[in-house]
Amino acid sequence: MNKIEIKDKELREAAEHGVEAFATLVKDHIARAAGGILSGESLSLLNAEQITLWGYFIMRDELMDGGFIQLIYNGYGPFFFDNPFAKAMRLWGLRELSKLIYKAKVFYEEDKKILTCECTDEDFMSLFEQFPHYDDLDDEFVENEEEYTTAIAHYVDENLEKFNIKIID
Repeated sequence: MNKIEIKDKELREAAEHGVEAFATLVKDHIARAAGGILSGESLSLLNAEQITLWGYFIMRDELMDGGFIQLIYNGYGPFFFDNPFAKAMRLWGLRELSKLIYKAKVFYEEDKKILTCECTDEDFMSLFEQFPHYDDLDDEFVENEEEYTTAIAHYVDENLEKFNIKIID
């Protein structure tokens, strides 16, 4: 993939709005460069760092909205649990998030057959009662999300070259 160009002014303005806005801007440019939808084809256009950043924001949005049950039900289990995503988080300095993902993976391995079946909205809502062991993991993520996102943003800022970002005037 060619360098992803981001205007210096755009990066500065995002940074003024906070670290999350900065990291989101980089992720949005990466996603646009890959066609905007996470798929096998778009993944082939990205490097591991870019995929990991985009993945973090998908994971964060899923967990903040409906926890690990929603993340798994929406088909993201293989992406986060069958790939080295947790290892990448550890390598990026997010050891606690990495541990959390590994804990969730244990439950995912046990529960994935049921959690990935198509169901009605009512049946989906009942999954939260059937699988309460995700509650503590969901709570841990929500309680630490701001810290995780801040650490992600700092990693991105310190490693823009790994994300194939070219800052232009």
